[in-house]
Amino acid sequence: MGATLKDATAIAGIGQTPFARQLPESEKTLACRAIVAALDDAGIAPSEVDAFASYTMEETDEVEIAKAIGAGDLTHFSKVGFGGGGSCATVAHLAAAIATGQASVGVAWRSRKRGSGPRPWKNTQVQLPTPGQWTRPFGLLRPADEIGMLARRYMHEYGATRDHLFNVALACRNRANQNPAAMMYERPLTREMYMTARWISEPLCLFDNCLETDGALACVVVSAERARDCRQRPVYVHSAAQGLPAQHHGMVNYWTDDPLTGPAWTAARHLWKGADLGPQDVDVAQIYDAFTPLIPLSLEGYGFCGRGEGAAFTEGGALEIGGRLPLNTGGGGLSEAYVHGFNLINEGVKQLRGTSTAQVPDAATCLVTAGEGVPTSALLLRS
Repeated sequence: MGATLKDATAIAGIGQTPFARQLPESEKTLACRAIVAALDDAGIAPSEVDAFASYTMEETDEVEIAKAIGAGDLTHFSKVGFGGGGSCATVAHLAAAIATGQASVGVAWRSRKRGSGPRPWKNTQVQLPTPGQWTRPFGLLRPADEIGMLARRYMHEYGATRDHLFNVALACRNRANQNPAAMMYERPLTREMYMTARWISEPLCLFDNCLETDGALACVVVSAERARDCRQRPVYVHSAAQGLPAQHHGMVNYWTDDPLTGPAWTAARHLWKGADLGPQDVDVAQIYDAFTPLIPLSLEGYGFCGRGEGAAFTEGGALEIGGRLPLNTGGGGLSEAYVHGFNLINEGVKQLRGTSTAQVPDAATCLVTAGEGVPTSALLLRS
């Protein structure tokens, strides 16, 4: 058998800034604060950092961050594309580098001023990429429009309703109401509020869409052996995967036989193949929730239920604490903060340390996923 990532590395430290619609600090300052906080959490000096991983959409670069925090010589640095699809892959890249001896202390981060900054689709000066030429001229201007179309197809095919999407929004909001760091901490959600909210892109209303957030998060990855000597209880990277299916077209998935079989299915096959565990062994999940329909699509893709059963899975409080699969226990992108999914990674670590504000009793395994609908990634964490 070849080399494996299974439990070879661990997340030893996590850090974050406050989350808000508008923060005064620059993205670089926010990034440095989150990274230094994560290193302090692990009990590791910045001078020991020799690897970085982030997103291609990250505006802060390794050179400036390394100088600002006082990192040592870097022997590995990588960036992952496709926005929220890259979140878990940043940790996976560091895990691979550390497990193969390319580095010893890795930092992954995302810093973003999406709340106070411009909306990416507003820039009309740049030529559309080829995929965009098949969507933007026909009114699919924003990610919400593209996912809205997929959601409508899903509802038509499988009988999903807005009540199912509300189940997702409510579970995330309920967890945010327990989390003082969440943007929606003191703002409960009711069914009436949801059903009467304004449309963003029908059938998606305001509460089906993620927040717009300024903030930053980071985590520290080291070998499993090193992690056992760090300040915090190690959270092991049991399995990791990326997924880009054949003939994929971002968000809308035009060219495949089934547009509702997204990148999650590809990532999941590889994730479970490299694991000693299966979906039935997952105690808690942090599933990427830029839009509520991504939850039922991901539940199916990662094997928690059958094809077309993701909507029904959400019924009966299944996503709440004590339900079949408690998820997004910090509030997720819908109600804690939207920083391209990095808060889901940190929340997974908190669950397995036993320090979440909405702790699942005796949680020992956590699935964390990146953005569905785009080339994606996933982590299976264990304590």
